[in-house]
Amino acid sequence: MAPPIDPRLLRRGRATRNFLVALAVIGIGSAGLMLAQAWLLSRSISTVFATRSTAGVWGWAGLLLAVFTARAILVWLNQWLAHHSSAAVKSGLRRDVMAARLSRPTDSSVSSASMINLITKGLDDLDGYYAKYLPQLVLAVVVPSIIIVAIATQDITSAIIIAVTIPLIPVFMALIGWTTEKQVKRRFAVQNRLANHFADLITGLPTLQVFGRAKAQSTGLEITEASHRDETMKTLRISFLSSFALELLASLSVAVVAVTVGFRVVFSELDFTTALFVLILAPEAYLPVRQVGVHYHDAADGMAAADEALSIIEAEELPSGTTLPQPGADIEFHGVSFSYPDTDRAALPRLDAHLRSGTVSVLRGPSGGGKSTACSLLMGFLAPGEGTISVGGTPQAELDQAAWRARLAYVPQSPGMLPGSIAENVRLGAPDATDEQVRDALDKCGAEQLDPARRVGDDAEGLSAGERRRVALARALLRIDVGGAEWLVLDEPTAGLDAGTEAAVLDAVRHTGAGAVVVSHRATVIERADQVISVGAAAVAGGAK
Repeated sequence: MAPPIDPRLLRRGRATRNFLVALAVIGIGSAGLMLAQAWLLSRSISTVFATRSTAGVWGWAGLLLAVFTARAILVWLNQWLAHHSSAAVKSGLRRDVMAARLSRPTDSSVSSASMINLITKGLDDLDGYYAKYLPQLVLAVVVPSIIIVAIATQDITSAIIIAVTIPLIPVFMALIGWTTEKQVKRRFAVQNRLANHFADLITGLPTLQVFGRAKAQSTGLEITEASHRDETMKTLRISFLSSFALELLASLSVAVVAVTVGFRVVFSELDFTTALFVLILAPEAYLPVRQVGVHYHDAADGMAAADEALSIIEAEELPSGTTLPQPGADIEFHGVSFSYPDTDRAALPRLDAHLRSGTVSVLRGPSGGGKSTACSLLMGFLAPGEGTISVGGTPQAELDQAAWRARLAYVPQSPGMLPGSIAENVRLGAPDATDEQVRDALDKCGAEQLDPARRVGDDAEGLSAGERRRVALARALLRIDVGGAEWLVLDEPTAGLDAGTEAAVLDAVRHTGAGAVVVSHRATVIERADQVISVGAAAVAGGAK
């Protein structure tokens, strides 16, 4: 079973550490107030029975009211701190998850649907972890210890019974916890599968409608939903049964204390005041430990999501140094190869190439030969499995990756677009660009007919494939002309463009004066290149044309 407090949350979340300290202080205060409450109740009740008079009851009631008020304030403070800390930790985890995802843009180990499910519903479940489980966990450590010591000062026999029986609850809780943890992980996996299934259906809905298969998919969705419902009901069943088991164990333990105390009172081995004091405190000693098991189920979903989030955040980070790249430096590939995990075949066989600054280099080769992988390595999205990439003689791994990528303008095979205007999407390359510069960049890419004010929907809705590529190219050119980038990395930049537009784009690339690395197999592109580099099983660097 996972530890009750994930040490990674402590390492990454200052809010968690501060919260635990505050909880310890609140726990000590709560235990002190419980002792005061038990003392006041035992003394007031025994006084009434001893004197057979209600004189002074209002004084005792006033003191008890003050104790109840103080306990209510501590409960409110506990909840306030819990929600405040939970919000801070969730915000930090979401920010770190997105930063980790953006730092590895080619990582496909976690789908978009799973990522959305994780950073929304998944991390929201941490509220139960912080608002219920962690406070109760701290109380379970602090309160029983203080109560046992307090009882031992009055009745050592009862203190020994409580000290012996109270560890039985964590033992049973651990046994139940193993089952709960496995079940929650299964339910989280099913929930992710449902999210991915639904996302795939939404993405493919136009195609399904065209072929008249949209309604038929409802059966598959119903099966996935039923699976999710079954796993949820199994989790609830375990939760109810475990709560019953813990309640029964705690009740039997309290009964043992009560029976022994009762017999000793009958035989005058224990006075009535002390007996009341012990009987009032005995349930309070078991309650925090018992409630940990109850609230574990509230926290289990959040803990599973936090574990997934921390796994993404702490995945192997790409190397990044502190050296700044030299302006106008050449790029060299020295025996570079790369294989993706869990694959036997190299995605990029050995590649040796010299990319000269200010020239156009074309990467050509068979589909799947490693051309796009070479671009990802150049961008720093992947680290070479073998060999090195150097910039001006400095290994890329020693460069400050943020500074290196600031020198690059990249157009992938499927350029990303944000909801907004065409101008806003082009300005992603240079936020300070003027309207005239945006218009000029679009014109250079053969997009004279595109209105910069035209709206673009999610995933470039409203743009054709060619228009989407032109907007992305304009963004890259703007990053060169205004943003100061020195290299263009273009993955099939002319796909979907006519011959005239293709020639205009290549001329625009040439006129920037920047170095360009172009992935293409089209004759027009290859003819205009300064050098052609073959990438594939028999990769050979071509010479200058």
